[in-house]
Amino acid sequence: MAETTQHGGCHCGAVRYQVEVDTSAGGMVCNCSICSRTGTILSFVPDTKFKLEKGQDELVSYKFNKKHIDHVFCKTCGIKSFARGARPDGTLMIAVNLRCLENIDLETVPTKPYDGKSL
Repeated sequence: MAETTQHGGCHCGAVRYQVEVDTSAGGMVCNCSICSRTGTILSFVPDTKFKLEKGQDELVSYKFNKKHIDHVFCKTCGIKSFARGARPDGTLMIAVNLRCLENIDLETVPTKPYDGKSL
């Protein structure tokens, strides 16, 4: 399968975005302290494939540990639907929470574990 345009956002609808992502490529399930608590399934895309449609002023930023990833949450409902960061080479990327995309069947999305707890 190839990339498709997906729409997603937070629970209350204050934050909305579209992203070009290949959900058949799967998602990462990280065991770090934040991902394990929020239950995210992450897919990483270049920031050029992500468009925040609304809600920039509704986002609250949270950085921890090495402060490389900007975890953003809706200030109304608390949902973390994506995060911002950069690859080691400096390329800007978005970590999309696949659980926050509409019209995808998560049962068909393969997942792979990532040991973020050890970092």
